[in-house]
Amino acid sequence: MQNIDTLTEFFGWCSVINIAMLCIATLMLTSMRDFISGIHSKMTGLGQSELSVVYVQYLANYKIAILMLNLVPYIALKLITQVP
Repeated sequence: MQNIDTLTEFFGWCSVINIAMLCIATLMLTSMRDFISGIHSKMTGLGQSELSVVYVQYLANYKIAILMLNLVPYIALKLITQVP
């Protein structure tokens, strides 16, 4: 069985890893947009303007998932452990 400290540490590291992945994905999509759009348009048949919308939706959904599945549980566990 896991205690609260272990779960807090787990959600903290999950948050760090996922935020780093979000930053890397954002940097890759902004700095290498033409290269990545070329590959994805060949794979999916979508135009580059449609892919821009898909990229923004992906980043937004990933950010919301990080907030809901990693940061909120981490903050809640931190608050629980600080209450006397």
